[in-house]
Amino acid sequence: MNILISNDDGVFAPGILAAKQAVEDLGNVTVVAPDKNNSSVGRRLTLFKHLKINKCELEDGSLAYSVSGSPADSVVVGANYIMDEKPDLVITGINQGVNISCDITSSGTVCAAFEAVSLGIPAIAVSLFMDPKTSYKQDENGEWFLDYDFTLTKKVLHDIVLKIIEDGFPEGVDLFNLNVPSNYDCEEVKITHLSHKMLDKQVIDRSSSEKSELFNYSLDENQDDEGLIMITPDLVNEYEKDSDGYALIVEKRPSLTPLNVNMTHENLKDW
Repeated sequence: MNILISNDDGVFAPGILAAKQAVEDLGNVTVVAPDKNNSSVGRRLTLFKHLKINKCELEDGSLAYSVSGSPADSVVVGANYIMDEKPDLVITGINQGVNISCDITSSGTVCAAFEAVSLGIPAIAVSLFMDPKTSYKQDENGEWFLDYDFTLTKKVLHDIVLKIIEDGFPEGVDLFNLNVPSNYDCEEVKITHLSHKMLDKQVIDRSSSEKSELFNYSLDENQDDEGLIMITPDLVNEYEKDSDGYALIVEKRPSLTPLNVNMTHENLKDW
């Protein structure tokens, strides 16, 4: 099996190396990803503009390719230019964050998988939900760091790809959206549907007392703030049962959502 791996966090993000390590025993793996972070860019494509490809080396010494574009660009370039043969599977991730609900259309990780499907390639988008209560740790000098424990995510991803090799994709499924919690109570994967939404979005300006520290963080003291606003998202806490958010955040277990990219609703006979 020929596997193309991309992401939206950038080619040197720890999650893309973890994804490669999870499946490198199952096929020929090629890594092609943006040269820098491209979170929340959706399915943005760079058309009729030059893109720069560079060879680079991952932490394990293996070859990867960086692209000066979006996650979707990286999938197109990897599948149609860098790889000698069209990949049998595209994996995007492992994203350092969460991608659930109908909000996935803003995700660079998931939309890179959508782009793969448009090329006729089945895909898996993978995300590790970092629990802020347990993922932030201190070293011996008291410095805070994020502990990226990809152990369970790698195991689940490996098992899913192995099942795909043995049984193929389920009929009618174009891609899987996999989310795994870093702080889990159960390792068993639950098949889920998309939640209504993942984020509550609020628009703030400098008058916001609740989020003033966030708003002012990147402002130069002498900068004129007239007309400046910021969209700030908060993660939704309540989810309907059997949804991806309920499995991931309430039950604290891996969520696997089968998706079909054809969004057409056909039942309009009585409209």
